[in-house]
Amino acid sequence: MSDRSALTSGTSVRDACRHRRFDGQTSGLAPGFAQANLVVIPAESANDFHEFCRCNPKPCPLLDVSEPGNFVPSRVAASADLRTDLPRYRIWKNGELADEVTDIRAIWQDDFVSFLIGCSFTFEASLLSAGVPVRHLELGVNVSMYRTNRPCTPSGVFRGPLVVSMRPMKPADAIRAVEITSRYPDVHGSPIHLGFPQQLGISDLSRPDYGDAVPIYDDELPVFWACGVTPQAVLHAAKLPLAITHSPGCMFVTDIRDEALQRALDRSRVSTASFNLLLDAKGPADFFGFFGA
Repeated sequence: MSDRSALTSGTSVRDACRHRRFDGQTSGLAPGFAQANLVVIPAESANDFHEFCRCNPKPCPLLDVSEPGNFVPSRVAASADLRTDLPRYRIWKNGELADEVTDIRAIWQDDFVSFLIGCSFTFEASLLSAGVPVRHLELGVNVSMYRTNRPCTPSGVFRGPLVVSMRPMKPADAIRAVEITSRYPDVHGSPIHLGFPQQLGISDLSRPDYGDAVPIYDDELPVFWACGVTPQAVLHAAKLPLAITHSPGCMFVTDIRDEALQRALDRSRVSTASFNLLLDAKGPADFFGFFGA
């Protein structure tokens, strides 16, 4: 298997996946290159799913959408093959997880449409550069992900709960993280919630629905971002005869540089909002609705 430290670009990660030298989670790999979630569905359902993404831009910010049958995501990685270039895939049949594989060429269909959705792993390099610790990277594990009690806006058969990723941070680091990640709306942007996991319907942070649990220290808050695993919860309800996704944490690594996804930021608005919410001791520090949510 490939040494993780050698996987420093989108091309190197994809090549290692294609030749079965790597099949693990991708957080921390290829720093500076944007990562993406994958959803592959038959063309007859593609318009409804495209509308689902448009109506739910926080969990489903689209980076690329293929034509039916096309497995080359030319907008984000012109030399890639979506059938082989992810570490692991999940196969869904009638809404149930049927298998997890490392290659989907054998089941590829000419009517498949592929959606690449921004991933929060993309902005982690910027957090680290700003001195904001990222716990799952420190521990070398996958990020913690949870289903919430918040429903997504439905479209056709696509409906279900918002999924969030969580990173524990000290309050000062959380404020800085809001400012940094707000620059990246195409990879989920700012957090949707700070602290108070019960307000999201999360009863036990030590038992994530996806990924790995990480410790949260007494002087830290759980900080929650909308997550691109949301479509996997939605596919359960949609019950399509066949669908394919990435395995949680095992992302498609693009050739797009992180800085290409940055946007201008109203620094005063972000700082004031985050500071006021952190001071509010009577209710959850909830960012839902801010910054393009």
